[in-house]
Amino acid sequence: MTETICLTSYEQSPVSLAQCQTVVTTEWRRRLIVSDSAQLSPTAGFDALSVVNFPTEAALLADVEAQLRAGKGFAIATLNLDHVVKMRRDPAFLRAYLAHSHVVADGNPIVWMSRLAGRRVSLVPGSELIAPMAALAARLGTPLALLGSTGPVLAQAAERLKADYPGLEVAACLAPPYGFDPESAAADALLDQVAASGARICLLALGAPKQERLAARGLARHPGLGFLSIGAGLDFIAGHQTRAPVWVRKIAMEWLWRMLTNPRRLARRYLDCALVLPSLAGQALTARGARK
Repeated sequence: MTETICLTSYEQSPVSLAQCQTVVTTEWRRRLIVSDSAQLSPTAGFDALSVVNFPTEAALLADVEAQLRAGKGFAIATLNLDHVVKMRRDPAFLRAYLAHSHVVADGNPIVWMSRLAGRRVSLVPGSELIAPMAALAARLGTPLALLGSTGPVLAQAAERLKADYPGLEVAACLAPPYGFDPESAAADALLDQVAASGARICLLALGAPKQERLAARGLARHPGLGFLSIGAGLDFIAGHQTRAPVWVRKIAMEWLWRMLTNPRRLARRYLDCALVLPSLAGQALTARGARK
């Protein structure tokens, strides 16, 4: 598959979207091809949908297994509308996202807009990747690390995962303090602890944008480690948060269920997500036209 997208190493300086040229994304780790120009502007018309490079859960897991067997690392992000909003406002978040090796569609609007653009993708929520990733780790004898949330949540989630997936080893449970900076010396120390534990896969439960920024930093610092950002996934497993019922998810109304359970925190977020939809649809139609 060949698409025009801008991909950069997290360690590099910001670049202009005008610098991006056509890159081939068949290799697991996508690379930046740039010419010369000015600074990156997140509002310069970047096609966020183009970062989705694995269309299904099956394709993602097959490639992750191949990387683990080859001794290589990875960073998995799950794109949703909130991430698109953050990309457009925060150049550091955009750079971190583009340093990820694997991106899937997390959220029905991303799936619908991708299909409008002529790209067939399936819904792959980050929280639903925990189970197959744990099963894969148990089958391969690959230790996991859990990083984020709180100590009690990590302990309970670790016990639940080990009970559900016999043979699974949880090598480290690390809960950063409140106000944790994913680009600090403390972040590097945590990443070094994960590497020293023997873990090959690290589940990051910090929420966006911290978990994606830490994943990008971690992959650059420890290229043999794999990172999966899962948001509140461990809280769901530990029973500290409740996900929307299955029937609500099937009718694509999980966002409404979440907002009604926490309107003070989420109402503004979902308004921002709604406001980004028209421009995203325009980009999707433009991409569809370019593919003909």
